[in-house]
Parts: sequence; structure tokens; C-alpha cells
Amino acid sequence: MTDTEIRKGLAGVVVDETAISKVNPETNSLLYRGYPVQELAATQPFEAVAYLLWHGELPDAEQLAEFERVERSLRAVGESTMAVLDTMPVDAHPMDLVRTVVSQIGALDETLHQPGGWTNRELDLARSAVLFAQLPTIVAAVQRRRWGKDPIPPREDLDYASNFLWMTFGELPSEAAVDVFRVSMVLYAEHSFNASTFTARVIASTTSDLYSAVVGAIGALKGPLHGGANEAVMHIFDEIGSAENVSGWLDTALAEKRKIMGFGHRVYKRGDSRVPTMRAALDTLLAEQQADELRDLYETLEREFVERKGIYPNLDYPSGPAYRLLGFDTEVFTPLFIAARVTGWTAHVMEQAASNALIRPLSAYSGVDERHVGDPATES
Repeated sequence: MTDTEIRKGLAGVVVDETAISKVNPETNSLLYRGYPVQELAATQPFEAVAYLLWHGELPDAEQLAEFERVERSLRAVGESTMAVLDTMPVDAHPMDLVRTVVSQIGALDETLHQPGGWTNRELDLARSAVLFAQLPTIVAAVQRRRWGKDPIPPREDLDYASNFLWMTFGELPSEAAVDVFRVSMVLYAEHSFNASTFTARVIASTTSDLYSAVVGAIGALKGPLHGGANEAVMHIFDEIGSAENVSGWLDTALAEKRKIMGFGHRVYKRGDSRVPTMRAALDTLLAEQQADELRDLYETLEREFVERKGIYPNLDYPSGPAYRLLGFDTEVFTPLFIAARVTGWTAHVMEQAASNALIRPLSAYSGVDERHVGDPATES
């Protein structure tokens, strides 16, 4: 054993600097490059937020128009990539499918073989744009495949959020529903050194390539303690069934010391600052679809859990019901998270590469003392 202080989960450990995002403790607000995320969600297209994360400033009208033109031109996915998707089981978890396809896209990028091509910022910006543009095409295809339907090609006349929903459902929902989806993408785009982002930065710190860092981040995001929490919220809702069952279900869950997904956050001490914005977006869908039973279940579980535990919802709590009302399968919720967070991941990969140091923490050994083969004193 050792006297060294161990911070399990690196809690409270500051490992590096970042200029990409922070939680302002004075306002309890998540900032992207200094802008409160709720302001960005209220005023900006998701394309502008991606530009902000990569370049440090919001685009002007000309820059945004050019960024949108490039993104729309990159949306179509190659036949070989779709063929890889078709070789995998339909009932495989969507996260596994998306992870594998992203790896294949990286394997096809010939620029990685250029001298210095792995960590070149201009090339990484181009790679980031490809992933940003093509992940909606991939996720939409994964969802349609689960329904036994053919993929729908992207449309260059639609913005990011509208095109994503068009490729998924073959029709556009209401303008309000499209805006709800846009808001969710903005809110999920970035969140400092969370588990998946830190994973991406660790991989990038070895001077591995951007695709490898994103694939690793997807693996971290799959876990229910991170990105998979939005799926888990809806599994809980399905298990409870209705508002009338909340008290009894919660009695049992707390007695069994179950972790109630969708509540609590390591960073926020006064509640997740993104929740009010996403809850307002959810309310739009609840009213539009007259989903009174879902609203009652949502509000009852939130009220009772906060009263009993004093722990408030995080972003996954309102986003899960919103994605269900939009029409996505529960298992596709976390791939939606990927499509949003790839903007933040790639921003961090490029920031890591710009001022790199190999991330290699120490550990405190807790095993047996030194021993030797054949020593009877140490063998039983």
C-alpha cells in the first residue's frame, strides 16, 4: 500500500487546460468557447455551433454559408461503407454498428498515409467535417435497418437537423419537432473532459489518428454511466409504466440500492444547466402530441426522486422522452449523442495535438509484496 492520495475516477484531478468549454460555477452554466449553451441553443443552427467548437468563434454569414455548403456536399456515404453495415447483424446494438462504420471510414482515408498526415490540423478539420456530415446518414440508416427499411439518401437542400430527420423517417415532422432535435444536438455537442472526451484525448496523446480517437470515444460513450444513460431513462419509464406506479417502484429501487439513471451529475452541484432548455423543448413535443401520460410519469418520478434524494435530473432525463416522441428507437438514442458529440470530441483531439503531452498517469500498487518462483514461504 502507499500513502499517495488516490482519487478514484480522477475525481477533482485537473489534468490539462482546455479553451473549448467549461461550467461557470458562478452561473452554473455550461459555456462553449465562452457562450452559454442555452443562448446557443436558442439562437444558433447546429452547424454554427460545430464551427464555433472547431474554430473558436461563431461564423459570420459568409463563413456559415460556406461551412453549410461543404457539410451538405459530404453527407453521402460510400457504397463500401454501407456494405460494411450490411454485413453486420440487424439486431446488433446500434452503438456497435456505428463504432465499426466509423473505423471503416478511417481505414479508407488515404491522407493518413501522407507524411505527418495523422496529426495535421487542416487534415483533421477535413476529417471532422466528414464525420459531422456522414454520421447522420449512418445513424439514420442504422435506425431504418432496424425497421426493415432501405436507407434514404441525404438531401442537400435541407439543414442538418431537417436532413437527419428526413433520412430517418422519410418525411419531415413539424417545424417545432425539427427545432427540438436541433436543440438536443446543440446541448449534447460538448462537455469538457467527460469520460468519452478524455478517452479521445488519451488516444490522441499517443499521436494516434483522429478516427481512432473517435472510435475509442464511442466505446466509452456506450456505457450506461455515460452516454447510455438516455437509453436507460426510457427503460426505467417502460418498467414503471405509469405515474401511479412511481412511488412503489421507487420504494423498491431505493431499497435495492439501484442507480436511477437520468439523475445526478459529477460536475453540476445545483442541477444540470442544460436541463431547463431541453425540458422546454420536450414540453413542446408533449403538448403537440398530447402525450399526457408520458408527461405525468416524467413529472412524478422527477418530483418524488428529488424530494427523497435531493438529486436533480441531468440532460439525459428530458432528452430520452424527446427522442422517443420524435420516433427513434430507444437503442438509437446514444448514436444520436455520437452525432452531436463528435463535434466536441474532434475539437478536443485537435486541441490535444496542438499542445501534446502523452497522458500516462501513475497507479498505486496494492498487490502482494515481491516474491520469487520456488520460494516455499510465498507459495501455498
